[in-house]
Amino acid sequence: MSFVDPVILNLAVALGIGLLIGAERERRKGAGPSRSPAGLRTFAVTSLAGAISFLVGGQMLFAIATAGAIALIAVAYWRGHGDDPGLTTEIALTATVLLGGLAMQRPALAGGIGVVIAVLLAAKSRLHQFVGNILTEAELQDALIFAAATLVVLPLVPDRPSGPYGALNPHSIWIVVILIMAISAVGYVVVRMMGARFGLPIAGLASGFISSTATIAAMGARAAKAKEVIAAAASGAILSTIATIIQMALVLAVTSMATLLSLAVSLICAGMAATVYGAAFTVLALRQRTDAELQGGRAFSLWTAFVFALTLSIILVACAALQDRFGENGIIIAAAIAGFADTHSAAVSVASLVASGKITGSDAILPILAGLSTNTISKIVLAATSGGLSFALRVVPGLILVALAAWTGAFYGLIVG
Repeated sequence: MSFVDPVILNLAVALGIGLLIGAERERRKGAGPSRSPAGLRTFAVTSLAGAISFLVGGQMLFAIATAGAIALIAVAYWRGHGDDPGLTTEIALTATVLLGGLAMQRPALAGGIGVVIAVLLAAKSRLHQFVGNILTEAELQDALIFAAATLVVLPLVPDRPSGPYGALNPHSIWIVVILIMAISAVGYVVVRMMGARFGLPIAGLASGFISSTATIAAMGARAAKAKEVIAAAASGAILSTIATIIQMALVLAVTSMATLLSLAVSLICAGMAATVYGAAFTVLALRQRTDAELQGGRAFSLWTAFVFALTLSIILVACAALQDRFGENGIIIAAAIAGFADTHSAAVSVASLVASGKITGSDAILPILAGLSTNTISKIVLAATSGGLSFALRVVPGLILVALAAWTGAFYGLIVG
């Protein structure tokens, strides 16, 4: 039971919004004849005007009050900002009127939006510095591509089974592709923020979100060129498998939560093994100084995302065909073969079958672990061929340990379950 009239609370929220945004604008309005006409009091009164108009006359009076406020704002801009093309304060004042009215209906939403606007206004210099001096042209292009893939393409992609055997759901496949792009971008941002201070271990962990297999090959090649960075390269290679486990957990969560729950113990054991083994080489790597530079440029590879989508589609159809021909054994064979190229594609393919009700979550454990095991074989081969014997002797035991931990966790889960 509330002892305060909800209308009073809503008016308080409207006043708070005006005071919050107005306080930020007050600090930037300047002084003298050139100062901005809107400050703390103006924003507070404007927000209350929007709230009161809605309270007294509903949507009609609120619309009239908003139009009047916009007209006054336009006149003030025309009279006082002849030499200043900026519209930030005027737009913020218009938004404050609207938020005042919104506070009478959805106070929590209005308050949240008001805080976001205040943060954006306060972060002016930081945002300008980031966009002008830190953000590169390639990174901006990647951000636009990701926004288009998420906000434009995703709503247009059909959300229904299609293709041979009804094995393809374009909407689900595209969600996984977006997730891969997002994870890769997060890894890239971490590298940009941390710089090269922690060298190859951080680079390996971040690059593992893009491709752990490719990361191990790259680390091996770097170790082969500079023997003094073998420990750091081995650390980056092993830490990339942590990214593999995390990435698998995320894509399984998006595709089928039942599959993730069935493999939870297995993934936890594999992640712990990779963490412990990688931590040992990380300690050694951090004690050494290396001039190795982190490669930058793009947050993610659009071509890689498309190839992943194509590979995933082929694997889904292959799994469906083999299941139709051989039953559950066909799924295991398909997942194991796919694992040589990419363990995530195999895992997502099997998890999609669980999501569609064709198999159960427990039935997905063996195919996914089979794909993980064959992918480990690919990594072992790449470690030995790219980095030489010294690199392989450091990395291969860790890869085997991670795979064994995954199988051990699966057996433990089955016994306990």
